[in-house]
Amino acid sequence: MQNGFFLVTDVEALQELSERSRSRPVVIFKHSTTCPMSAAAYREMSKFQGGVALVEVQRARELSREIENKTGVRHESPQILVLRNGQVVWDASHFQITREAVTEAVSKNA
Repeated sequence: MQNGFFLVTDVEALQELSERSRSRPVVIFKHSTTCPMSAAAYREMSKFQGGVALVEVQRARELSREIENKTGVRHESPQILVLRNGQVVWDASHFQITREAVTEAVSKNA
């Protein structure tokens, strides 16, 4: 699978991602467009060989809050969540976000 970000902006998208995670792991990247640390995580995730649901937290605050409510994982930015069968099976934030770590988490939950 090729790498690529796809922007998600509304709460309905979260349900679609949850459904998609029933057949394969789904990667959600919560990204701040104004944070240097988030910019570094973005560069790292641009190397990831797979699809990444990109949530720009400034543009999708309601969605970001809903992700926290639905998953129980406290909001951070930058943050990666890997969903499988509608549940978070792995998450990371800040300097823990590396292409290698996300690739391993997705592989373990394929």
